[in-house]
Amino acid sequence: MNSTRPPVLVVGAGPAGLVAALTLLQNGIPVRIIDKDPNPRIGQRGPGIWPRSFELFNFLNVPEVYELAKPVLTIRSYKHGTMEFATESLMTWHVEPTPTIPFHVPKLIGQQLLDVILRRRLEKFSCSVEMGTELRSFEQSDEGVTAVLAKNGILETFHTKWLIGADGARGIVRKQLGLTFLGETRDDIRLVMGDIRLHGLDREYWHRFGTFKRGVSLRPTDEIGEDGWQFVIIDNDLDTTKVAQSEELISEIIASAIPTEITINKLVWVSEFRANIRMVNKFSEGRVFVAGDAAHVHSPTGGQGLNSSIQDAFNLGWKLALVEKGLADKSLLETYNAERLPVISEMLEMTTTILNQALKTDSMTAARTPILFMLGINYRFSNIVLDEFAIPGKPINAYGVLDEEHLEAGDRAPDAPNLVQVGGGGPDVKTLFSLYRPWYHTVLVLAPSHADAVPILGALEAYDTSLVRSAVVLPSSASVTSVASPADLVFVDQEGHGYSAYLVEVGQTRVFVIRPDGVIGAIVHGTEGVKKYFSGIFLDV
Repeated sequence: MNSTRPPVLVVGAGPAGLVAALTLLQNGIPVRIIDKDPNPRIGQRGPGIWPRSFELFNFLNVPEVYELAKPVLTIRSYKHGTMEFATESLMTWHVEPTPTIPFHVPKLIGQQLLDVILRRRLEKFSCSVEMGTELRSFEQSDEGVTAVLAKNGILETFHTKWLIGADGARGIVRKQLGLTFLGETRDDIRLVMGDIRLHGLDREYWHRFGTFKRGVSLRPTDEIGEDGWQFVIIDNDLDTTKVAQSEELISEIIASAIPTEITINKLVWVSEFRANIRMVNKFSEGRVFVAGDAAHVHSPTGGQGLNSSIQDAFNLGWKLALVEKGLADKSLLETYNAERLPVISEMLEMTTTILNQALKTDSMTAARTPILFMLGINYRFSNIVLDEFAIPGKPINAYGVLDEEHLEAGDRAPDAPNLVQVGGGGPDVKTLFSLYRPWYHTVLVLAPSHADAVPILGALEAYDTSLVRSAVVLPSSASVTSVASPADLVFVDQEGHGYSAYLVEVGQTRVFVIRPDGVIGAIVHGTEGVKKYFSGIFLDV
């Protein structure tokens, strides 16, 4: 095989494919990413980004996603046939900000803009999406994957080592792998959604006319223009296929639903949608993986689809990078399937329950649950996490609600602000999240004194600092001005946020190994636990 060829081919350049590519590139793995569409997709599509996904973009160093996303507006529902509003409601659960959760509210960003942000980030690694390039077929062996690609009618045979199928529900990768895609297509909810430009409605609100079973909703979005709106038409009696093909019909339906004069300027993008609820039986076969809509599709209620997709890609990316570098055994890749399958299974169940409740009650109040924030998603059941303090044998609850009074290996690692760095020339204040990145593990040693941390730090010398970084976090009572330390960083937890978030009492020594995806890989007493955890990740050091 030509060594200059990228070892990973990513098929599909939606958010899942872009995040997979970006995670690999940040790990130093060259990537080729293709998309069969000749031009980047337009449309708001699924715009909701939940707090856990903002954390992921933070780890990937893409702050623009949070900065450019807009708050979720109040929804106004109107009395039938009038502009007199019946109710005002928030789409989401209200959560107070805490030191452990820096991104505490969901926000909205259209997929079109999100894709632009991620493609620009890829270009900083000299990687650009090859548009109009289609995967026709592939074959794999123990050594690699041979893909047949087509662009402008010209076929190309491309040899690579790994293939990631992020090519959507209708994509070729899952089908050719022979994975099942069991589930149901619901006929009790059909909708037409899209982007439109119109005047005549108050842009301070998200408007809803009619009912959940038959109605129109309009959400203002400046991404389309100063007169831009995302619309959803729900009506099971309509021929949604016919409606989606007619700008005139769409304009008529929207205008007739709104009992005030509006001016429709332009239909920008439109798509027909039915609730398909399906998932694969496994996320990989050999050297080929599926992620995002290629692996699971579900009800739009709850807005978990795009978020789950990028979290698939993030889980896979760091593991594939370690295996490709020869630092981890290929068996590590089996944990992609083992960790994501229970999460997605529970997610499908939950979003379907919300859909059923919405249809039954004509209300989206069932969607106002903190589970949707995705901060309670965990891999406690994974065979590569290690917890020397947890009680074994508890049932799997992979899609739980965040419980800040309880922390186990496999959980999301909490943030902690206002950590004062010791040494390093001047006062430097950091957050724990600023330490976590997708290309290395972070070992946090919370200890009463630096001397208590030294034996643990000594054990870390066996690992390359490009793979494992260390930080000692001392309690506020520790009087330390400078220290010569084998740790990469030493902090004083001036306000106690770190000890509080990680549930460590002052006087205890506890070690947390944070994985490259911001998940706690291990909670252990000391040196032996750290070695045991890494023996399950890396090949012999």
